[in-house]
Amino acid sequence: MDGPGEIITIFIGQAGTQLASACWELFCLEHGVTPAGCLRQGYYPVDTSMCTFFAETQIRKMTPRTLIVDLEPTAIDEIRCGAYKKLFNPQSLISGKEDASNNYARGYYSLGREAIDLVLNRVCRIWETCSKPAGFIVFRSLSGGTGSGFATLLLQNLNRDYPKQITLDFVLYPSPNISTVIVEPYNAVFTTHGTLEHVDCCFLFDNEALYNICSRNLDVDDPTYTNLNRMEAQVVSSVTASMRFEGAVNLSLNELQTNLVPYPRIHFCLATYAPLVSPRRAMHSEITTRQITYDCFEPANQMVTCDPRTGAYTSCCLLYRGDVSPNDVNRTIASLKGKKSIRFVTWSPTGFKVGINYQPTTTVPGGDLAKSTRTVVMASNNTAIRHRWTMLARKFDLMFQKRAFVHHYVGEGMEEGFFQEARDNMAALVDDYREVER
Repeated sequence: MDGPGEIITIFIGQAGTQLASACWELFCLEHGVTPAGCLRQGYYPVDTSMCTFFAETQIRKMTPRTLIVDLEPTAIDEIRCGAYKKLFNPQSLISGKEDASNNYARGYYSLGREAIDLVLNRVCRIWETCSKPAGFIVFRSLSGGTGSGFATLLLQNLNRDYPKQITLDFVLYPSPNISTVIVEPYNAVFTTHGTLEHVDCCFLFDNEALYNICSRNLDVDDPTYTNLNRMEAQVVSSVTASMRFEGAVNLSLNELQTNLVPYPRIHFCLATYAPLVSPRRAMHSEITTRQITYDCFEPANQMVTCDPRTGAYTSCCLLYRGDVSPNDVNRTIASLKGKKSIRFVTWSPTGFKVGINYQPTTTVPGGDLAKSTRTVVMASNNTAIRHRWTMLARKFDLMFQKRAFVHHYVGEGMEEGFFQEARDNMAALVDDYREVER
């Protein structure tokens, strides 16, 4: 394969599993693959770049190069019985018997150790079928036990076994005001500490920001997780689009990381998608290259609750899809540089990296997003994200001062010293971001 190489996607925990359903639904639509894994009639791809995500069997069936892992079976059983049950190789769906009970230590120490060998073995099998592996993309939530604990264990092992491979991490981060898990601050701090050295680039999302976008921009009054996951799937699709379709300015995972990550620890990125309009509003909206680019810098459109105006950008990747001309993009970027509200760090003179892909975005039939001839995803590294780490650390401190819930973690094999060690690393991360901004 002379294309950009194959990507192995790994979805972990309940949030990861539900996101997998949304992502593969979208990828199948984009590549003309039916829920049973066959190519649609009359659809014969000219290029081999769809093999980035799919492996083709001898009978021309397309199988996703993916692993979906959860320590308890209910979420994965929904895929096993759902519309896409014939799409996945049964060995790609790995579920355990009992869940990690929102406990990082159960996912990392006790239950995780039992499952890790099987998962690594499956990763190795998929890896061996690739002719030119480009890296891993991991999807998880930081709040639960599997997404924090087991994912940390897996990422550490992947880094050990495949040291030169790039790993992108799509993460559901704890929201500032909505929480479904009480011990969320513990889990999130532990997993951030445990994976900081093992992930190359991490995209943050949070449910609160996604809920707000749904109600404000997409006219969805009571959004379900499916609505949120489909939005996140569009971002994932655009980030990987240039590896799967032809474009004017193509972008590989390595290029993305090279441009977004100035220092190894400063690798947490904000993602924004534009135009975020419902089909009803789309008829009255002006969707020009300039307009969608400006939308990306609106704080309300960020997919993680964070105001980029309170920090400075170290870099911005603008990934366009559809009917976009390089000239328009250059003019738009020139006009952005004069804006007061968009502040770059003093040592980053260029600031912008652009990708243009001619394949327009596919929307899910009956979905919330309007079909558009041109879309953009902005992946940016902004120092404002440190305010979110500070908020998380404050919640961690409130519980840890009283040693609340600590016995659950210690009982599963974690040492109490690990709490302080993880907390110190968070403090160091916030300081690193302060340094970068100077």
